[in-house]
Amino acid sequence: MSVVWKVRLAAQAELDFSEIITWTIENFGERQAETYAETLTLAIEALHDGPEQLGAKARDDIGPGIRTLHVARQGRSGRHFVVFSEAKDQYIDVLRLLYDSMDLARHIPPVNDQSH
Repeated sequence: MSVVWKVRLAAQAELDFSEIITWTIENFGERQAETYAETLTLAIEALHDGPEQLGAKARDDIGPGIRTLHVARQGRSGRHFVVFSEAKDQYIDVLRLLYDSMDLARHIPPVNDQSH
């Protein structure tokens, strides 16, 4: 039986999610926002299978232990990364949801400053 990882969203990741959906409603309408919320949720839920997801990349250039997973998956398009790190006891901490053309390192808190 495979291990199911527990996924926690940092407060900033929750805020990112809300802001992404608000922006999508304002620019593309409610229907598209619902679809994109589902796309983001699917990417986050994929982390229950562990940090070694297909498409997940180690991003030590951003910070030690930082990984990214692009939300474009399963035939869905998207322009955001799930930025996460592995924590103790089979936990994955989602730190941010960031637009893929951003300077990601500028938007990631120091490793010892990640509140949940």
